[in-house]
This record gives sequence, C-alpha cells and structure tokens, in this order.
Amino acid sequence: MFVDSDVVSEQRSDDGATHRIERRCKLDVDAPRLLKRIAGVDFVYFIQKNSLNRRERTLHIESHNETFSNRVIIHELCCYSVHPDNEDWTCFEQSASLDIKSFFGFESTVEKIAMKQYASSIKKGKEIIEHYLRELEEEGVTHIPRWAPSPVSPAMPSITARPELPVTPAISIPAASAKDTNSNKDSSSLPGSLNEPLSGTPDDKLDADYIKRYLGDLTPLQESCLIRLRQWLQETHKGKIPKDEHILRFLRARDFNIDKAREILCQSLTWRKQHQVDYLLETWNSPQVLHDYYTGGWHHHDKDGRPLYILRLGQMDTKGLVRALGEESLLRHVLSINEEGLRRCEENTKVFGRPISCWTCLVDLEGLNMRHLWRPGVKALLRIIEVVEANYPETLGRLLILRAPRVFPVLWTLVSPFIDENTRKKFLIYAGNDYQGPGGLVDYIDKEIIPDFLGGDCMCEVPEGGLVPKSLYRTAEELENEEIRLWTETIYQSASVFKGAPHELLIEIIEASSVITWDFDVCKGDIVFNIFHSKRAPQPPKKDTLGAHGITSPGGNNVQLIDKSWLLGQDYSMVESPLTCKEGESVQGSHVTRWPGFYILQWRFHSMPACATTNLPRVDDVLATLQVSSHKCKVMYYTEVLGSEDFRNACCDVQSLGSMTSLESSHSGFSQLSAATTSSSQSQSSSMISR
Repeated sequence: MFVDSDVVSEQRSDDGATHRIERRCKLDVDAPRLLKRIAGVDFVYFIQKNSLNRRERTLHIESHNETFSNRVIIHELCCYSVHPDNEDWTCFEQSASLDIKSFFGFESTVEKIAMKQYASSIKKGKEIIEHYLRELEEEGVTHIPRWAPSPVSPAMPSITARPELPVTPAISIPAASAKDTNSNKDSSSLPGSLNEPLSGTPDDKLDADYIKRYLGDLTPLQESCLIRLRQWLQETHKGKIPKDEHILRFLRARDFNIDKAREILCQSLTWRKQHQVDYLLETWNSPQVLHDYYTGGWHHHDKDGRPLYILRLGQMDTKGLVRALGEESLLRHVLSINEEGLRRCEENTKVFGRPISCWTCLVDLEGLNMRHLWRPGVKALLRIIEVVEANYPETLGRLLILRAPRVFPVLWTLVSPFIDENTRKKFLIYAGNDYQGPGGLVDYIDKEIIPDFLGGDCMCEVPEGGLVPKSLYRTAEELENEEIRLWTETIYQSASVFKGAPHELLIEIIEASSVITWDFDVCKGDIVFNIFHSKRAPQPPKKDTLGAHGITSPGGNNVQLIDKSWLLGQDYSMVESPLTCKEGESVQGSHVTRWPGFYILQWRFHSMPACATTNLPRVDDVLATLQVSSHKCKVMYYTEVLGSEDFRNACCDVQSLGSMTSLESSHSGFSQLSAATTSSSQSQSSSMISR
C-alpha cells in the first residue's frame, strides 16, 4: 500500500522534452505482524526514478528497495512506449527481479509474500491506469496533442504526470510475462506485453457488440492479441483467413502468447490444407461398420448450450474396429466428428444468441475391461488424441466420465501424458452411480435429455456397439493400402529443401501465353522461390542427389533438375525475380509464359534465421543453428497450368466483373474456417505473387 513519498531530485530540460524525477516512496507491506516485529519495521522504503521523454514518447519507471537492501535486492523496470506498428497504441512492458540473500530464517515466507504481492499488483496497476484514463475522459480530455518544441508547454506536465502515480509494488519477483516480453520483441507482435489499444481506426479495435455476440468476454490485451494475429495472417495467408473464433482458440491454448499461438496455428492450417480437412464433411463417407459398431454420436446440448457428444467407450470393440478399418479410417472419422462439432458450435451461437465455442463430451465406461488395453488400439487412441490436441484446441468445454471401473486408472495413466494440462482440468470423473446424485449429471445436463441407458427418459440414437464380426477383419496389406490411399488423396505435394540441395519442379509448356499458377506454404525454415526457363529438357534427376550431404530423401520429396554444368543466361534463364518467403507464409501466384519450352520452379534454402520477424532470436532458433535440422526447410505446394485459351476466357470473365483478380487455385481456400476475404489484385507485370 502506497503511504507517502518525498521528491529527492528533479530535472527538466530547457525545451521541456525530458522530465526526470527521483522519489523516496514509503510503502506498507501486507505481511504478517510477527514478521514485521522480527524485522523491526512497520514500513519499507523504495527509491523510484521516473524518466519521461516527450520527444520519443516514452516513460521509464525504475525502482529498487532501500529497506533491507543488504538482505533482499529488488529491482523493477516499467516502460511505456509507442507500438511499432500502430502509433495510437501504447505498449507497457514490465520486468522485475528478486534476490533474497538472507531474511532472519524467513526466506521462504518472504518469497511467498513477494509472489502474492506481485501477482496482485499487476492487476492493480492496470486498474490504476484505466482509472486515470477514465478520469481524463470525464474531464473532457480525449486526445493529447503530439509534443512539439515550444517555449511554453503548460498543459503537458499535468497530464503526463498521471501515469507516474502507480507506484511499483513493494516486493517484486520475475514474472513469466516479463520474460516473454524481453525475449520476444517482434515488430508485429509483443507477446506477453500489456499492449492495449487506446484509440484508432475500426480495424484496430473490435466492435463491442460483435465481441459479446460471437467471442465472449475479452480483455483489451486479449482483443489486441487477436487483432494483431489476424493482421499477420492477412499479410501472409491471403484469401485463407480463419474466423476470429478459430484464431481465438489457438490464442487461448497458448495463454495469448502470440508467437506460440501463431506457430501452432500455422502448423494446423498447413495440415488442414494438405489433407483437405475443410472438405471432410462433404467428402467423407463413413463405412457401414462404423455406423453399426462405433458407439458415439451427437445428442442435444448441455445446460450451457454446448453441443453434447456421447461416447459409450465401454461398449466399443476397439480391437475389432482397428482390425476392420485401420488406424487412418478411425482417425478420419474422429476428425469428421470434430468438424461437425465446429459446425454445431456456430449453429448454437446463432440459436442461443451468445458465443458457443466448445462442446461437452460424455463418456460412459461401463463395460471397460482389459481388452480395451490392446496395444494397437491404445496406440491408435494416442495418435488420435495427439492430432486432435494439435488442431482442435479449446474445443472441449467439459468431459464427463461416468461409471469408471477399476481398470480405468491403468488407461488414464497411459493417455493422460498426451493430454494438455488445461484440457485435463475440464475432466469430471464419476465412479459407479455417483453421477446420479447431487453434483452429477443433473448439474450439467437437463434431466429430460439424460439418455435412457443412464437412467434418463430420453431415447439416445447412439449405437449400442458389440463385437465386430471377424469376417469383417482385413489383412495387414489391405489396411496398409487403404491408409496410403486415404492420406495421398490430396492435390498438394510435400518437399524438403536442404542447404545446397533445392527442390525443383519441371513444367513443360507447349504454347506461349499459357499460365503457370502455384500455391505453396512454407512449413519450416525460410526459402527463396525462383522460376527458370530452358529450351532443352533437363536430365532426369539422379537418385543419389543428396548423397554428398549425407541426407536421405524419403518418398523422393527432393528433386534437383538443373545440372551443375549449366550456366545461367546461357543454358537457362530466370524469368521472375527471386522471392524470399518466411516460415509460416502462404504464397500464391502466377506467371504468363512468353515462350514454349521447359519451366523450372525452384525452392532454394535461404540462410537467414527461420524467425527473422523477431528482433531477438528465440532460444529454439539458437539451438537449431547448432543442429543439422537447421539446414532443412519444408514446403507444401500445388501447381496448375492454364492453356492460353483458358487464360483468355478467364480474363474476360474477370474483367466483366470490373477488375483483374489473382489467378488462384479453387482448391486452396479454407471453406469452413475462412471468413469473407478479398483477393489481391494482379500486378501490371506478367507475373503476380501474393503473400
């Protein structure tokens, strides 16, 4: 608690641009009376130094303890600055350190008090800032003009002095958010920092009604994180921007750390694109054996309006399903369930008039026994959990596990390490008939929709299961062929790019004015994209292309076509300027060919760090530079060639709409997750590359 302060020194520059003030602050610490008596003090004193620079628009607040400085060293730094991408936003960074040398044998107690004080003071500090902003608004001050050198600047001291009032906490310790702020300073995102939009254009701030209707309660910091991540996606994934609800799930899964959320979101978008998950509900037809023996299905909704999914796992013949269908078919079926869950959440949001972003799952374990612990079945279950956790975060609102038998702890021990800690907190486990009493099902599900097999009156259409007939079992070879078929049904191809070993794709053009289009994602590392033309066909690639590098190329996903003896400008020519593409970016483009012949698309390793968007390298990036894997990039691509006649027809169709839009593959959109976006315009040159 702030009690009093004395000004030790104060300095102002002649032009009024800088103002430095040092104070000795008197604080009352919320500590046990016994501890205060032993320490022999009722108050503690801190030295606080404030440096305001109106020219650079920064405020630095530095403080350290004077009391017990020989036993405890506390240092804290707060910084207010202008956001690098939006000058109407204020960035607030806070870092602190605590070093307890000795404290009368109460070192552990002091540390706990420090943790409590710091956690509460962060929230209070934010409330104080908002309090004075509201006070300014009540006084009619909604805009502070930019400082400019002048002989007299009477209004500035009274206004700018207000942020100095929040005094640093009495005892401070390092916070996780502070570490994130100091180690990840991205020009487009400052993860972990309290960047709150104070004013700006409509794009800088979401509409309050929209947030309440579709997203739920968001703090200014969370709203800012959502806007910045969406803006980054718009810059790097043209035409394929997921809806805000989906972006928000990934932010929540990583506690609104933008770097971490961006990484897993990009990986998920790439995965969805590669396996065409957006079209799964339209293309996936469940085999009859799943209709008959998969004991799961959707059943109304819970009391919160969340879609309710029921799984009678104890009645399911997991071994029979794996033997009859294979692991990939089961995974496809579970993915279709999750896609249906996303669709039902959107529907319920409209029906109930409030944001519904997750569903409730009820798992009945009656009948669970040792046969459910069949090793290949558990392996399939673990893989399904891994894929769902990575691509559908924060979609499970609550998991009700009923009638857990004695064998359940064994299964739980096997699967729990693969489940995210935040997800595990949503599990409610009932043994025997405990679910029927107070605190049971009736607390979460309306009595009239409790399924009949759980003692309710509602008929449930979930199959009862049973043993899968062995006549439906398939041989290992049949299952393997089916799995290969399922996961090669994609228009996209993957390729690895190594240092000194680019991946090259040959396209033969018969007539001039044909159009080569491409759509690729940079899954790992940074690459340079080139397009070359040659009048003669390159020799077929050798199988040992990567042998000199000691690297194997599984699946033939690295091909080199340009012979080392070829000379650029003589044997082949470059027809487009090189394009450097960063990790996580999605690139679409086209090239109108001027001559027939052979065109080579090349993805070449780029030596810049994979995380070049940040000013400071992450620890993972530093470690990666010491490993062989740092010399490997990965891309996923799709190409298509339009004949000259088709291209002219397409131009006529588009021009009739009043503009020339980019030539993008119709397969490259995220149909279910994409919000309405606009395509980028084609440039005046013969080639267009949109990022």
